[in-house]
Amino acid sequence: MASATTGLGTEIVGVINKLQDVFTSIGSTSQGGIDLPQICVLGSQSSGKSSVLENIVGRDFLPRGTGIVTRRPLVLQLINRPATHGDKDLTHDPSVNGVDKSNDKAANADEWGEFLHLPGEKFYDFNKIRDEIVRDTEAKTGKNAGISPQPINLRIYSPNVLTLTLVDLPGLTKVPVGDQPRDIEKQIRDMLLKYISKPACIILAVTAANTDLANSDGLKLAREVDPEGTRTIGVLTKVDLMDKGTDVVDILAGRIIPLRLGYVPVVNRGQRDIETNKPISAALEYEREFFENHPSYKGKAQFCGTPFLARKLNMILMHHIRATLPDIKARITQNLQKYNAELVSLGGPTGDGNSGNIVLSVITEFTNEFRLTIDGNTNDLSLNELSGGARISFVFHELFNNGIKSIDPFDQVKDGDIRTILYNSSGSTPALFVGTAAFEVIVKQQIKRLEDPSLKCCQLVYDELIRILGQLLTKVQAFRRYPALRERFNSVVVNFFKQAMNPTTKLVTDLVAMQACYVNTTHPDFIGGHKATAIVTERLNASKPPPPGADPKNPKSVINNSKDLDVEAKKEDTGFFGSFFAGKTGPKKKGVAAMEAPPPSIRPQSALNERETMETEVIKLLIHSYFNIVKREMIDMVPKAISLTLVNFSKENLQRELLQELYKPDVLDELLKESDYVVSRRKEVQNMIAALNKAEEYVFIFLFY
Repeated sequence: MASATTGLGTEIVGVINKLQDVFTSIGSTSQGGIDLPQICVLGSQSSGKSSVLENIVGRDFLPRGTGIVTRRPLVLQLINRPATHGDKDLTHDPSVNGVDKSNDKAANADEWGEFLHLPGEKFYDFNKIRDEIVRDTEAKTGKNAGISPQPINLRIYSPNVLTLTLVDLPGLTKVPVGDQPRDIEKQIRDMLLKYISKPACIILAVTAANTDLANSDGLKLAREVDPEGTRTIGVLTKVDLMDKGTDVVDILAGRIIPLRLGYVPVVNRGQRDIETNKPISAALEYEREFFENHPSYKGKAQFCGTPFLARKLNMILMHHIRATLPDIKARITQNLQKYNAELVSLGGPTGDGNSGNIVLSVITEFTNEFRLTIDGNTNDLSLNELSGGARISFVFHELFNNGIKSIDPFDQVKDGDIRTILYNSSGSTPALFVGTAAFEVIVKQQIKRLEDPSLKCCQLVYDELIRILGQLLTKVQAFRRYPALRERFNSVVVNFFKQAMNPTTKLVTDLVAMQACYVNTTHPDFIGGHKATAIVTERLNASKPPPPGADPKNPKSVINNSKDLDVEAKKEDTGFFGSFFAGKTGPKKKGVAAMEAPPPSIRPQSALNERETMETEVIKLLIHSYFNIVKREMIDMVPKAISLTLVNFSKENLQRELLQELYKPDVLDELLKESDYVVSRRKEVQNMIAALNKAEEYVFIFLFY
C-alpha cells in the first residue's frame, strides 16, 4: 500500500466524516437536507464489491455468504493514523477515551474500528467488526434478508489506509431467494437511486471483467442518473479470470463505455483464497505481479490495482469535497433558518406560558384571519383561483344572479292555462276588460318560484364559510400543535354558522313572501294595462292579413262593405265559452231548443279565439314586465340579506362566541393537550438543529482556521 496521505487531504475528508456522523447519530437518512460529497460503491452481488473494499482496507471485516449480505448502507470512514512509534495523535489513541473489549489489542495496536452506534468502544479484532455488522443489521432488519436505508457508520483507523470515505450499498439482485420480500429488487433499486442520484455523489461502479460490460447492472443503474459518465468511476474485477487472449485495454481506453473518471482494473481474492484465509497482503502482492507481468498491462501497471484505486479515490474525493464545501456551508445555514422557523411554529413544551393566554391568542389570530379572508385583505392571495370573500361574491353576482334571470314565467304556464285562469277569475259574470285577478294569481305563483334559488344561495354562502373555516384550521399553526383545540374550534364555529342560518333563511323567505303578498302595479317600471293593451293590439293588427277588397292606400275603404256594419251575430261565433265546448256539440235542428248538462270536468277543446288571444297576450306582457321587476329586486336584496344576517354577523360576533365557548378555565388544559406528532416532531427538529449547528461549527473551523 502506498504511503498514507496526511495534512490538508486528511483534514478535509475528516470534515465530511464528522458531518456524516452528526446526521447519522440523530437517525437522519437525509443528512439534514445536505447533499454531502461521498463515494458510493455500486455493483451486483457477484461483482466482487466486498473484495474490493477489503483490499482497500487491507483487512477481512465484511460479512460474507450467499444471497444479500449487505442489507444496510455501510458508511466506511478510513482514517490514516501513523503508527504509534511516530507522532502520537491522542485524539484517536486507543488508550485514550475508549474501551477495548477485544483480546488481541497488542497484535493490532495500530489498527482498530469504531461504530457510531457504540460510542467509546474500540474493536481491534476485525472478525468482531464483522460480527457487529451482522448483529446490528439483524437488529434493524430482522433475519429474513430484508433491507433498511438506515446506515451503519464504521470508522477504521490504520497507518495502512488512505483517508477516504466509501458507502457500501446493497448488491443488486433480480430474483428473491428464500424468505426475501417479493419486491426486494425494487426495494434495493429505490435505495440505491436515493444515494446515487444526488449530484454530490461519486459512483464507484464495480463490474466483473469476465462478463459483458454492456450487461453490467452497476453501470446500467449509474447511467440512469449520470448519463454522461461525469461522476462515475469504473472498477473492473476478476481481470485474472478472463479468457486467454482477452483483456480490458479497450475498456480502459474508453472505447466501449467511456467514463470521464475512467476505469481501474483490480485482481481480487477468489473464493478458494478466502476459504483458505489467504492474507490480503499476499493477494495485493499477487495483484501487483499480475499487472507488471501481463503483456497487456505491464506498460501501464502503475495505473492498475488496488493501491492506485485507493490513491485515485482519495484525490477525487478531496477535490470533490473542496469544490462543494462552500455550497455545503450555505445549505447548512439555509436549513438552520428553516428548522428554527419550524421550531418556533411548534412552540415550546407543554406548560410554557399561561394556558388562557394561548387560547386567547389563537382566538384572536383566527378571527382576525377570518375577517381578512372575507374582506380580501389576506397576505397569501391566490393567483390561480378565487378564494375567501371573492368566492362569496361569485355566488351572489354570478350563480344567484344567473339563476334568477334564467327563470322563465311561461315555461310552466301555457297560453291555455292563462285562458282558463281568466275565465275562472271572472266568476259567473263574463269580464268586460282584462282581469286584474288573473294577472295577480299568475304573477304570485311565479314569484314563489324565486324562493328555492334564494335559499340555495344561502346554502352556498354557508358552504363557503365552512370552506374558509377549513382553510384557517390548516393555516393557523397552533391547531397542528393542539388537535383538541382544533376540533373544538371546528365544532363551535360550525354550530355558530348553523345558528346564523336560521334568521338568514327566514329573512330571505320573508323577502319572497313580501313580494308575493302585495303586487305593486303602480311601480314606475311596470308597463301598465293601457300600454300593454296598446302594444298587443298593434302586434296583432300587424300580423293580420288585410281584409278582401281593402285598399292599402285608403284604410277607410274597409268599412264600405255592408257586411261590416251587420249587427247580427256571426254564424261562426261560438260565444264567451265557445272554446270550451267546441267539437262537443253536433249540428242542431233549426228551431229546436236543445241543452245538455255540463260535464264534470270542463277543459278548453279548441284554439284560442281572437278575443282570448288578445287577453292572453296582454296578461303575458303584464306578467313579464312585473316579474322582471321582482327578479331585479330579489337579485339586489337577497345578497344584502345574507350579508347582514350571516356574513357580517359572523365577522362581528364570531370572536365573542369563541370566547364564551372556549375561554373557560375548566377546559383549557384539555384543549391544550399536544398531539403525539407535535411532540415527536419538536424533538426531531431540535435534534436536527443541534446537528446542523455542530455541522456548521465543523465547516466554519475548517474554512476559517
